[in-house]
Amino acid sequence: MRPASEESVAAAVTAAWHDEWARLLSLLVLRFRRLDLAEDALSAAFEAAVRTWPESGVPRAPAAWLLTAARRRGADLLRAEATAERALPDLAVDAIAADAAPPRPEDSLDVRLRLVLLCGNPRLRPADAAALSLRIVLGVPTEDVARLFLVRTSTMAARLTRAKKRLDGVPFALPEGDELASRVTHAADVAHLAFTAGYLPGSGPEVLRADVAAEAIRLARLLRELAGGAPPGVRRELDALLALMLLQHSRRRARVDGGRLVLLADQDRRDWRHDEIAAALELLTPHVLAPPSTYLLQALIAAEHAVARRAEDTDWARIVARYAELEAVAATPVVRLNRAVAVAESEGPAAGLALLDGLDLPGHRLPAVRAELHARAGRTADALRWYDAALTLCDNDAEEELLRRGRAALE
Repeated sequence: MRPASEESVAAAVTAAWHDEWARLLSLLVLRFRRLDLAEDALSAAFEAAVRTWPESGVPRAPAAWLLTAARRRGADLLRAEATAERALPDLAVDAIAADAAPPRPEDSLDVRLRLVLLCGNPRLRPADAAALSLRIVLGVPTEDVARLFLVRTSTMAARLTRAKKRLDGVPFALPEGDELASRVTHAADVAHLAFTAGYLPGSGPEVLRADVAAEAIRLARLLRELAGGAPPGVRRELDALLALMLLQHSRRRARVDGGRLVLLADQDRRDWRHDEIAAALELLTPHVLAPPSTYLLQALIAAEHAVARRAEDTDWARIVARYAELEAVAATPVVRLNRAVAVAESEGPAAGLALLDGLDLPGHRLPAVRAELHARAGRTADALRWYDAALTLCDNDAEEELLRRGRAALE
């Protein structure tokens, strides 16, 4: 092979990371029976690719090269441990058996789904299981997982390490019966968190990650296929979750203009994917009168935005009513923040600000909303103060630029 340019190597490594990470990681978990070791070995293989491919050239089968390098690195790590002499023979037998076994029915399931179900093991707390799934399965950076869970990056890193250790020796197999239904419910929450990670601007210059959101939608579709025999309530929530994702994802092309974030009211609705909106509404139609639940109510709120031909046609009173139902089901600070925004649209900024009294939410979004509502209420000094507070807390370039635009408009 000929030497490769840094650009071609970077492109090949990035493609392998997005396309092959979960599949390769699952194969390594099957081989070594340890999630932490498998992740370390695969990370080392990617690092080796970055170092060696510029000299040797990008291999014809990058995934096979990475898998071989990771297996060697995993074996090296095991030899360095005190139990290697006893563990290696057993692991070799397990690996040969796994490679040689005939295909099983569950082998047709997407490997990301299998990893999510592994991470949803009852040994882990639900929050830790969701965080681990986001980091391991979909490759969401640790700092952005921390942002989703409203904790420090160092705290999240420690939680992820402990969670991986607790999965040592856990069989990499699909659960059955009630346990499968429970894991599917957990996986739905993971898919939603992953989708949120795609559209919640992370640290640095990245505006959004539509590829992460698309992977989350694919995971939700797989969950619906897997949950064919699940209780009606579980299937209804999966329908609602997929509908919610499709409705929000349908606006992806209108969300950004020249690297700048575009607010919902300012988006060109001709750029929305109306075929995806139609598919989502079809999913929701049988469940409109069903008992209220978290994903169903969120999807119904998103549907109100989707069916409005213009921003000024939005039925804010109905959205406020839906948010009141949602807060009765899931009384979280984020729900209260979103409800306040809807109330401000329906009843005026003073009513929205009243709902924010006493609300405590880390990050820049709460002060940003306060700044916007104070500005709309004509309280310029208060608005400027809250804009400054939001800018101090914001660590995303695109959102910071949006805040600076809002502040500059007041001046």
